[in-house]
Amino acid sequence: MPEFITQPWSWYVSGALIGLTVPALLLLGNKHFGISSSLRHICAACFPGKVPFFNYNWKREAWNLFFVAGIVAGAALAVNFFSNHQPVQVAPQTVQALSALGVATDGNLVPHSIFNFSNVFTLKGLVFFVVGGFLVGFGTRYAGGCTSGHSIMGLSTLQWPSLVATVCFMAGGFAVVHLVFPWLFKII
Repeated sequence: MPEFITQPWSWYVSGALIGLTVPALLLLGNKHFGISSSLRHICAACFPGKVPFFNYNWKREAWNLFFVAGIVAGAALAVNFFSNHQPVQVAPQTVQALSALGVATDGNLVPHSIFNFSNVFTLKGLVFFVVGGFLVGFGTRYAGGCTSGHSIMGLSTLQWPSLVATVCFMAGGFAVVHLVFPWLFKII
């Protein structure tokens, strides 16, 4: 396996490749990039009923389900066959910044002090997994799409609502990290 495939790629290579999906989808059939809508399509396909939100022709958007399946398959291939299996190096400044916020990390990409199986049935797990998951899902539905749909597709097609949504996503993220996390880690 060539070494450049097994090494982490720089943000400007990965970002350019992600960015090129927008014109590719538009040119190949006027499709819009977004991931969160796939859950709606799955629910419409598996639980057809009289719920108006799920009562539409989901088959017209079936390409999105294949797109998401390709993302999952690509991730599985990358982890199992195209990885050097070395831990991702986290910058020391990031480790210090996380420590200042009260997030204990051992240099891993994902802080195990938050994201580990032993936290699932604790107050910390309830807050991060259940409440956090609910807020992400609610925000995605309320904003009419997820960060990838608005920030990648919406901004590239100059949609005003996507600019507003992206600014709100970023402001909310900064507020949670710098205002809520320090307070939250003190009480749990």
